[in-house]
Amino acid sequence: MKLQIQSLTYFGAVLVIFGAWAKPALGDQQQQASSFQVQKADVAKAGKLAGDLASLSPRVNREEAKLLADCAFATVSKLRREYRMFGTPIFNNFLIYHGLRKRGYCYQWSEDLLLALDKLKLTSLELHWGEYDPGTWRENNCIVVTAKGQPFERGIMLECWRHLGHLYFGLVASDYEQYAENSAYARLVLGRSAARKASGANHGVAFQKRVLASEKTGNY
Repeated sequence: MKLQIQSLTYFGAVLVIFGAWAKPALGDQQQQASSFQVQKADVAKAGKLAGDLASLSPRVNREEAKLLADCAFATVSKLRREYRMFGTPIFNNFLIYHGLRKRGYCYQWSEDLLLALDKLKLTSLELHWGEYDPGTWRENNCIVVTAKGQPFERGIMLECWRHLGHLYFGLVASDYEQYAENSAYARLVLGRSAARKASGANHGVAFQKRVLASEKTGNY
């Protein structure tokens, strides 16, 4: 009997210690989730994206899928206001080219979205950089999300530019723009200091003043 009581006491102590260790992490996750303000018009779409992400693999954490979806929609909505989108995507490139807007090229959407999603510290999902027709004025970029360990081609794309700052998502393999992965550029973006101003001199986009030698290397 005495041995049983000691065992129960020991087990209870372990539970208390584990609870004290796990509680802050859970609190941080809940606080992080509550910080994403998804617009009412986007709530259903964010739910659909979360479901699509969870269906990538049984190993995907559903709470993490929801966290990513809410973060993506909230971030793109915030960027749309900051970029002051107007007219059409090409017209916005024209405004940026003439200095009337500071940001809003396709790669800038993807860079800012990648940085926001990377802060989630995902464990069951992975982020990839996708690009279409790189180095030309037709270049477009997106973020592709896969289950951990899955190939790029099986992922779900998150694209912001084509729909004037409204997030589009779908299977990357089914999109009419055939994206390829550039893991080197993703590492470059993530390696920049958060305070460092992103440079747009190395992308071929419509109405850009010049195109220098591309920094993009890696898998195309």
